[in-house]
Amino acid sequence: MSGRDRETPYAGLSPDVVLDAIAAAGLAPDGRLLALNSYENRVYQVGLDGGAFVVVKFYRPARWSDAAIGEEHAFALELAEAELPVVAPLVFAGRTLLAHAGFRYAIYPRRGGRAPSLESAAHLEWMGRLIARIHAVGARRPFLHRGALDRATLVAAPTRAVLASPLLPASLADAYRAASARLDAAIAARYAAVGAPRTLRLHGDCHPGNVLWTDAGPHFVDLDDARMGPAVQDLWMLAADAAAMDALLEGYAQFRDFDPAELALVPALRAMRQLHYAGWIAARWADPAFPAAFPFAAEARWWEQHVIDLDEAAQALA
Repeated sequence: MSGRDRETPYAGLSPDVVLDAIAAAGLAPDGRLLALNSYENRVYQVGLDGGAFVVVKFYRPARWSDAAIGEEHAFALELAEAELPVVAPLVFAGRTLLAHAGFRYAIYPRRGGRAPSLESAAHLEWMGRLIARIHAVGARRPFLHRGALDRATLVAAPTRAVLASPLLPASLADAYRAASARLDAAIAARYAAVGAPRTLRLHGDCHPGNVLWTDAGPHFVDLDDARMGPAVQDLWMLAADAAAMDALLEGYAQFRDFDPAELALVPALRAMRQLHYAGWIAARWADPAFPAAFPFAAEARWWEQHVIDLDEAAQALA
């Protein structure tokens, strides 16, 4: 893949290619096609003859190896086999990772739902119970190809992407470099103070947008960021405050022990996500979807505030 193709990897993903990919899997698309909200990958809802729908995800080239995607799929299928409400890919002739016209993709059943109520202690306890059961499965064996939620992935790599990006005003480069270094040191110190946590296979990106609620309860979608990491990573983004975390952990404790020392990692995990977010935008800016979705990143004032935020996060951790 050329450099230009890496920057705009979806330029050739036309509606006809999407529908042809569905047909190549042996399904019969009826022409109904709806692009769903996704930036890292491209995701579409596709109608089938007879009125049913599937969801197809085209993986961003060069992000994950085939082996890493295979681990994502195997984890989802393992969770589904354990009767957990996780949307797993469909299997075609023994395969979940398919290829067509130079794109890798997977097809999923469509599962609807609404956003969870994070103000409801009962809903939070319910999610806590399910996350504990997901973690019980995740602790059975490690990922070998998907990496970990660590400083190399969430601090060093995005920092390099920002410093190499024209989005960062030249006048802020030194301030950003210093702020990110201070934050990295504070994160390292927090991890050292807590001690190395137990790690397991995680959902990895368990925010409210990846939980859909129905009358039957919640189900979890999008394991694209599944990695090795501490259990608290799948809890903190659902907890708006201490009371919410208490409710999550009350449910969690019904199925799995939780090390309360991991709660001290939450500010570090939040800071790592904050830093990674800016690096992700910078690294993907040549993809036409990103300037349209994140226009604020082209403004110097956003980067000025980002540097301030990094300094404040470092001070809070210290």
